[in-house]
Amino acid sequence: MTGKIVVAAILFIQSVCAIFFVSDIVLSVFNIYASPIPWQTREYLEIGAALGLVMGLVLGAMVIHHNHRERRRAEEKLRRASGAFMELLAERFDEWGLTPAEQDVALFAIKGMSTAEIAQLRSTSEGTVKAQTNAIYRKAGVAGRPQLLSLFIDDLMEEGPLSRIEAKAG
Repeated sequence: MTGKIVVAAILFIQSVCAIFFVSDIVLSVFNIYASPIPWQTREYLEIGAALGLVMGLVLGAMVIHHNHRERRRAEEKLRRASGAFMELLAERFDEWGLTPAEQDVALFAIKGMSTAEIAQLRSTSEGTVKAQTNAIYRKAGVAGRPQLLSLFIDDLMEEGPLSRIEAKAG
């Protein structure tokens, strides 16, 4: 709450000073002369404007620093989640007893690649990839690719498996 009050105060000071300087310039451009204000008041306004600019600069730097720190935290969380997902994949693949070739095919399938794309990447026939995906689905106890993917999504959404993986890592 105090942070919002400080920001509001800085914006208020900057606004008052901006209005003063802009109105001073506009009035002189249009040859409109108002009664002069005492020089002490003008000095106080200029000091206030300078302080407002400096406070705005400091506040801007603090916001940039805060955003940079938050971005780093988000990137670290994403990196950990990505690592957790890869560990979860390896754990499930081991549980199901997938061969190395089936693990590759399963990973490509989870990434959303078509049978033809997987066959091309692995330099095998589409028939071989179809046989391997059927073996993967049978070992995982699912009927197809969407159910295979949902197994991992369910695991990641539950606190237990993800916490277990993070505990192993940390």
